[in-house]
Amino acid sequence: MHLLIILVALGVAWSLRHLPVLEGNWQQRFERVLFLFLFPPTLLLMTAIAVLCMGPQGQMVGLRVGWLSYMLASSCLGIAAILCIKLGWQGWQSTRRARECPKINLEGKDVRILDTDALFAAQIGFWQPELVVTQGLLQIAPAHLHSVLTHEQAHYHYRDTFWFFWLSWIRDCTAWLPNTDALWQELLVLRELRADHWAAQQVDPLLLAESLLMVVGHHVLESDVFCAPLASSQVGDRLEQRIDALLSYPEEIAKPNLHSWSWFVCAFLPLLTVVLHS
Repeated sequence: MHLLIILVALGVAWSLRHLPVLEGNWQQRFERVLFLFLFPPTLLLMTAIAVLCMGPQGQMVGLRVGWLSYMLASSCLGIAAILCIKLGWQGWQSTRRARECPKINLEGKDVRILDTDALFAAQIGFWQPELVVTQGLLQIAPAHLHSVLTHEQAHYHYRDTFWFFWLSWIRDCTAWLPNTDALWQELLVLRELRADHWAAQQVDPLLLAESLLMVVGHHVLESDVFCAPLASSQVGDRLEQRIDALLSYPEEIAKPNLHSWSWFVCAFLPLLTVVLHS
């Protein structure tokens, strides 16, 4: 019976990942992509936890359960835990390297300086990331530098490095599901569009667009998990989309649509099957 529950969850997850991403503004797309990216793994995770809680012995609605489904759920949860520890170690290493750079105060913010002539700025870390900029970036016009720092402040405002750590963990755990990489790339683009949009409320969007064009191609650090730069090779093919969004009339930032998140309650339904076990 437990194996049947796992197969049903797998079927639902597999089917949802084939749903298309509807067009709309960046916020509507973000909500849609997050749902398609998060709901299937959450459903599978809750199913595995439910099977683990019920154990390998007993009955469920009159049908006996066995060790196969229990071992399968245990193995999946164990692999997920190992991947989380591995990713956390890599993140700690990235943060440690960032903190080895000298620190200065720039526009009232503590900034780490990387000794290179490349043009680069990024938040690196988890909940309290370090802002890292290069010596080369300090040489550009003050107005452009301010727009770059404002964009990075947007990443700090949304805690992008922290949330994308967990999203990356989910990506690693469910790389075998359909469209995982496509949805991940879309999330990276939407993350940058959101940061651009927030920054465009504070600085001239044209200056921000010019700054984006200036730093394209200068990839000093490459990490789409612990590093949130203004321009990344991960989203290089979407540059035109970002520029067009910046040059269009900026919209007001709407509050999150809580109704769209109510569907996530359904991902926890497998936990209710525990009461059917005896």
